Amino acid sequence: MYSAVNTIWVLLGAALVFFMQAGFAMCEAGFTRAKNTGNILMKNLMDFCIGTPTYWILGFGLMFGGAGAIIGGFDPFVLGDYADVLPSGVPLFAFLIFQTVFCATAATIVSGSMAERTKFISYCIYSFCISAFIYPVSGHWIWGGGWLSQLGFHDFAGSTAVHMVGGVCACIGAAFLGPRIGKYDKDGKPRAIIGHNLSLGALGVFILWFCWFGFNGCSTVAMDSDEALISAGLIFVNTNLAAAVASCVTMLYTWLRYKKPDVGMTLNAALAGLVAITAGCDAVSPVGAAIIGIVAGLVLPISVNFFDSVVKIDDPVGAISVHGVCGALGTILTGLLAVDGGVFYGGGFHFFLIQCLGVLATAVWAGVMITIVFVIIKHTIGLRVSAEEELKGLDITEHGLPSAYGGFAFVYDDTPADLIAQATGDVPVKEAVPVEVAAAAVEPAPVGGVKMTKIDILCKMERFDALKRAMFDIGITGMTAVNVMGCGEQRGKTEGYFRGAKVEATMLPSLQVSIVVSKLPVSLVVNTARKVLYTGNFGDGKIFISNVENVIKVRTGEQGYDALQDEATH
Repeated sequence: MYSAVNTIWVLLGAALVFFMQAGFAMCEAGFTRAKNTGNILMKNLMDFCIGTPTYWILGFGLMFGGAGAIIGGFDPFVLGDYADVLPSGVPLFAFLIFQTVFCATAATIVSGSMAERTKFISYCIYSFCISAFIYPVSGHWIWGGGWLSQLGFHDFAGSTAVHMVGGVCACIGAAFLGPRIGKYDKDGKPRAIIGHNLSLGALGVFILWFCWFGFNGCSTVAMDSDEALISAGLIFVNTNLAAAVASCVTMLYTWLRYKKPDVGMTLNAALAGLVAITAGCDAVSPVGAAIIGIVAGLVLPISVNFFDSVVKIDDPVGAISVHGVCGALGTILTGLLAVDGGVFYGGGFHFFLIQCLGVLATAVWAGVMITIVFVIIKHTIGLRVSAEEELKGLDITEHGLPSAYGGFAFVYDDTPADLIAQATGDVPVKEAVPVEVAAAAVEPAPVGGVKMTKIDILCKMERFDALKRAMFDIGITGMTAVNVMGCGEQRGKTEGYFRGAKVEATMLPSLQVSIVVSKLPVSLVVNTARKVLYTGNFGDGKIFISNVENVIKVRTGEQGYDALQDEATH
């Protein structure tokens, strides 16, 4: 006998959890660089689209198709009898779509930690593996009647089953890939690579927070009894409370430590609180939920710093700490704070130890299996894009998409010069970046008796940081850079396709860097710039040289040579 209210509740939850894909896509895109936005959106679309048929054909059967302690069964296309595992009054297909969207969430988590440097084909393959067997097998242990559920392991909505599995896979994947180019300086200290759109990332967080009420609340899979109504209300309160408290704690922590409240970390803290409360949202009191939020809010920034600075695993969006660390943490804290059976409520350590065992076993399973997958991919088709592709951005190199933001230029990459500039030996003069000298009809008399020269350099955006650092290395202490649009003799070029149509880019984005020198030889500046910018391809840029009549420093009124001198001289 089916229950209309239970079925509607489950389907509502499925729709909300599906909409989390939009939140994840916005978070990942906003917290990374614009040149990879199209690739990130494509990944978040395709892990769901790949995972849906994969889970239908393989995953659901492995998770729910039998009562074995280790694995369910093999039931392609979900044709078997699942009466024993279906929630009361809920038909099979409603339960199938509900479980499908949870599976997709686990696969999506991995995307953020491996962003900006992973081959798209490799991403598709390991997303398939997560949906096909990595998530379903451990999911069977926890939710499908496997050995952990038989022991009494409690993970109500997936702190471990979904989030920690995704976080473990993300951690190992990011370790396999290595850090993004420019993430660490020559001394191994992390350098911030700032996301291009904080507003987009914040909107993603709010969407995820909203959808989490379906993720946790609808996991009751019933609303046809007083007990279910009371439980759902408690789950909503606990879910919201943990996220809010975690955000407050992280805000205060970063405010005290860095003297300013960190916006990005505080946004991440909301997700950390949501992940942590997911395991025990039905089992703890609001006080317990607040405690879980406090712990998650404290652990998150510490964990992010640990992975960033100590073990040097580059995680662009903090997914390892948010989902992996806080997912495990929330599950273990349930063993302490559960009103029925928790250590702090007189339940002894038996339940707590089962929670610890479940976290450990699931982490080992996910870690071993995803390691095998990554090793195979790495030694066959490869896991990481080339350095050149990474610097250009995955939008254009992986998808032929010039930009996810039509009409807007990218912000330049903050990447060390020695990692970008690959010039070997002397640059052939006739092939190098051309130099044009603007000669005045009458040479102006230099103020102060010292000749001053302005050097304007047009270059590709991805080469700016290489140029900047090279200029600083030779003693330049000041420069001006502006975004410009332009073209050379080629009048632009076709920059890929959008919806099957060629994109004609007759005016291409570039940077104009202006430097005024008075002490350094002009030839040194010019030759250094030519060497750094040269690739031998169209679009390397141009250098313009002109005389400067005078320079005035507004602050002091100094003119000419004196106006150019600060802590060091040109």
